[in-house]
Amino acid sequence: MKNLFKIISLVSISLIAILFVGCKKDSSGGGMKTHTITDVAASNPDFSTLVLALKKTGLDVALADNMSSFTVFAPTNAAFASLLTELKVASLNDIPTETLTKVLLYHVKSGKALAAQITTGYYSTLSGGPVAKSYLSMFVDMTSTKINGRSMITKTDILADNGVIHVIDKVLLPMSLVDHAIANPMFSSLVAAVVKANLVTPLSDNSKTYTLLAPTNDAFSALLASLKVTLNDLSADALSPILLYHVLSGYIPAATVTAGYFPTLSTAFGKNISLQVATTSGVVLNNSSKVIATDVVATNGIIHVIDKVLLPPSVVDLALQNSMFSTLVSALVKADLVTALSGSGPFTVFAPTNDAFTALFSTLKISGVDALTKEQLIPILLAHVVSGNVQSGSLSSGAVQTLNSGKSLNVMVSGGAVTIDGSVHVVKADVQGSNGVVHVIDKVIIP
Repeated sequence: MKNLFKIISLVSISLIAILFVGCKKDSSGGGMKTHTITDVAASNPDFSTLVLALKKTGLDVALADNMSSFTVFAPTNAAFASLLTELKVASLNDIPTETLTKVLLYHVKSGKALAAQITTGYYSTLSGGPVAKSYLSMFVDMTSTKINGRSMITKTDILADNGVIHVIDKVLLPMSLVDHAIANPMFSSLVAAVVKANLVTPLSDNSKTYTLLAPTNDAFSALLASLKVTLNDLSADALSPILLYHVLSGYIPAATVTAGYFPTLSTAFGKNISLQVATTSGVVLNNSSKVIATDVVATNGIIHVIDKVLLPPSVVDLALQNSMFSTLVSALVKADLVTALSGSGPFTVFAPTNDAFTALFSTLKISGVDALTKEQLIPILLAHVVSGNVQSGSLSSGAVQTLNSGKSLNVMVSGGAVTIDGSVHVVKADVQGSNGVVHVIDKVIIP
């Protein structure tokens, strides 16, 4: 009886195995039948152009990989026909293989994401970005079921063994920084400002890479309310330096951001105005604007979203925005010099840190700024200011007259190090403002 059960069990297992193999046999060649994304596309006549494009680029093999998982936003034949008309070409053969590959990969994201798992936001595609190991982003708006404000999702959740297909009615094209701003409704004010400032062309230049700090519509609304103006009230000349202050040269992803001062594309006196980055509690710019979303990758750079519009800072603003200058700011306020040093300038300010002031107060045996009168503070502070926008590379050894008529600074430049009056050291140089430049020093200069 036990042997009979064993025989029956073996026969049953064999039959199941035969049935399984029989079901998976490909009727055309005896190989295992698959149901990959490539297979699903090939079985649907509405994807025949997509299949041709995949074969032309060799991506049909990649999307048939059962060891990987993909989400494909698949354009229909009509979508490809519309693209060819848009590009003014006759067929896919008129599109370079490298370009077509980049476009097709822009429709693919890694991993399987069903429609219910997709929310409004940015997603990385498999299309390569402007630098190595970067991948272009797409913006999916589930409130309108549109991608990049261009293509409608018309059908979802066509399942395959190695992922899922969602059908779209227009071919997606990789987007520049400006294109990304246009595609997302929360940047409509930014787009209007960029258009008015005539910056669309330079910020769409794919021969360069930029990092764009993009203020939201709410950020622009807050700025305009504080200025009591509308966007139409601001001229192109007024908008351009503000917008360029939100752009840094090069590709700076969130993972590489460090604290410090960095040059923007906004300039004053031929020099790039500095932006302060703090990283102790998230990423905060100029002690006011928070980075609220990161790493939107475009063909010519990367976007980080911020919650407040940045304005190019004066030398006084640079001090106000950095907590290590709080004592200097208190002294400037008490000496009634804020307005004067916020003027057109240009000024070169040698700015003592809080530690420098603490050392001075200890030497004088006083409690702090409150122990000094306005009349005592003014000559001290003016001894730290030189007329002109003098960056460190233009400094040379010798006497330099300050705004304190009775005080000249004895500057010594040696091997890139700058010393003033023999004992005061420049510890950070060339923090550029809109009306001058700041050099940080480790000791208060006494007239």
